[in-house]
Amino acid sequence: MRRDLQHSVGRQHSVGRRGVLKSGLGLVLGAVGLPGMAACTASPGPARVSVAGGEAGGFYLEFATLLAESLQRHGIAQRAEALTTGGSLDNMKRLAAGEATFAVALLDAAVHQPGVPQEAAPPTGPPQAGGQPAGAMLAVGKVYENYVHCLVRRDSGIGNYTDLKGRRIGIGEAGSGTSLTAGRILDVSGLAGSAGAVTEVNLGLNDGLAALRRKAVDVLFWSGGVPTSAITEANDEPGLRLLDLSNLVRPLRERFGAFYDRVLIPGSAYPGAGSAWTVGVGNLLLCRDDLDGDIVRNTVRLLVDHADELVPRSSLGVQFLSPDTLINTADLPLHPAAAEAYRTLHG
Repeated sequence: MRRDLQHSVGRQHSVGRRGVLKSGLGLVLGAVGLPGMAACTASPGPARVSVAGGEAGGFYLEFATLLAESLQRHGIAQRAEALTTGGSLDNMKRLAAGEATFAVALLDAAVHQPGVPQEAAPPTGPPQAGGQPAGAMLAVGKVYENYVHCLVRRDSGIGNYTDLKGRRIGIGEAGSGTSLTAGRILDVSGLAGSAGAVTEVNLGLNDGLAALRRKAVDVLFWSGGVPTSAITEANDEPGLRLLDLSNLVRPLRERFGAFYDRVLIPGSAYPGAGSAWTVGVGNLLLCRDDLDGDIVRNTVRLLVDHADELVPRSSLGVQFLSPDTLINTADLPLHPAAAEAYRTLHG
């Protein structure tokens, strides 16, 4: 994992909208060949499957909705739905509590699972190999890259993250992966921890953009796909600018681990906001280790064979770190059935 991430730092991969997931997950992995999707529909799937997503207007919920529709369309579940949530940390809590079948979460949040004790997942079976308690969270695969947006008004006079001292900063909704990553960014920038440095406010995407519009906050952090539709809609009025965070990638990696990459938000993403090098964080699709293996295997097949169904229409492109990105889940183990599916792919 570290080798793949180090290899990708400083490189920007630009992929066409419809080909993003298909090229990242399908062309390389699918070329080796998995059993066809007909195997997924040989018998009725579970009665209900849910995918914990995120906020309205954000990439998480769009992706979760498309995944749920595809799970149902291909008979992996009789009924599938996406859940509107607060983001990564909220998603993992719901997964641990058995309130969701799958969850999308930032890689750094998923590996450390802050605020999501393993005992929150009620034991449903014997301990697993390696001492993992039944109900622990495992990965189905790494699905795409999130881009940290550091947004200010164009008329704010703020030109660099070093200008943020003393400002009111929206750091994401409590329970979101954005709040975790934004907190770490503020830590390594030297803006957190000292009295009066910044004022941190828990605001999600939509409330944060409204607060930025009325000048209730000076800065808003958001971690999501490019472009994020809610930001596109807010960009005309009052007019937004993106701050460059690329100098913080190295200290983030040194302090917290090799989860972070230097990625580019192009100027074409939000006209007038400018281009900006920023912090990229991979996203995982998670499940509990007691999820039925057939569901997991068929979901892997869906990610590979029908990846083109999983690209939100609002997205121009999503960065993948390497062609075999699905298996690069850092220190979070793959579900055994997912690992079996990938071994079939790779031999």
